[in-house]
Amino acid sequence: MMDSVASIFGGIKLGDWPWVILDILIVYYLIYRTLLLLKGTRALQMLVGLTLIIIGFFASKEDYLNLTTLNWILDKFISAFIIIIIVIFQEDIRRALSKVGANPFLAGGSSKSGVGYMEEIVRACAALTQKGLGAIMVIERQADLSQYAEEAFQLDAAVNRDLLFSIFLPSYSNPLHDGAVLVRNGRISNAGVFLPLSVNPSLEKALGTRHRAGIGITEVTDALSVIVSEETRTISLAMNGEIKRGLDANSLRAELQAIYRIAAEGQEPPERDDHTLDRTEQTIT
Repeated sequence: MMDSVASIFGGIKLGDWPWVILDILIVYYLIYRTLLLLKGTRALQMLVGLTLIIIGFFASKEDYLNLTTLNWILDKFISAFIIIIIVIFQEDIRRALSKVGANPFLAGGSSKSGVGYMEEIVRACAALTQKGLGAIMVIERQADLSQYAEEAFQLDAAVNRDLLFSIFLPSYSNPLHDGAVLVRNGRISNAGVFLPLSVNPSLEKALGTRHRAGIGITEVTDALSVIVSEETRTISLAMNGEIKRGLDANSLRAELQAIYRIAAEGQEPPERDDHTLDRTEQTIT
């Protein structure tokens, strides 16, 4: 392989090096933007799976492991690789193209490190549970959630207890309350956001649409969902396709602090203990 690399670069003239460097930088930038777009989404996991399939294809060749049948199957799979990529990543490709069209150089890559607004979310949840009002708040982390906010109401307001409480007041004259609030970069970016429902067949039948939507967005992204039940007057927290129910304001604060402390230390959140999940059989909306 070193001989091949040497033969490639050995044939480059001195005057061609600026263009070679530019070519490398462009490819590097495209790979970087692609990984940045997929960061925090399940698409990144699928990309890792496809990479392992490609590695398996080369490893199963006659020159290495000589796994003839496996190599034949993977060869047929890779021959339709472009179509497979388009089918699997169609939503991500669409989002990437729309971003490039809007801003080809500065799209994405925003910072999501500030967590000072979490206390306002906790206080809003406490007020909502006290009044028996339902709500769902989605906190963006690494994955870009802009595709879910395209048809929602744009606000761009500071995260504030009173504003969040007002948004979820149920009234025909308040169209903002129907849907979720999206918090991005420490600000309320959108209200009335409609989220994908969970596709997990093992969820309890007692979970209503609000909770299934809160779980659904965490199945396809790394976002957090805070759900307030109007019937049980309790708070739920969804993350990584799982939900922890029966929380109050204090326990919600502790959960959020733990999640962001672990994230700041660069560690993965601990797996949830099924014994800590509230398995109440009451119908939740």
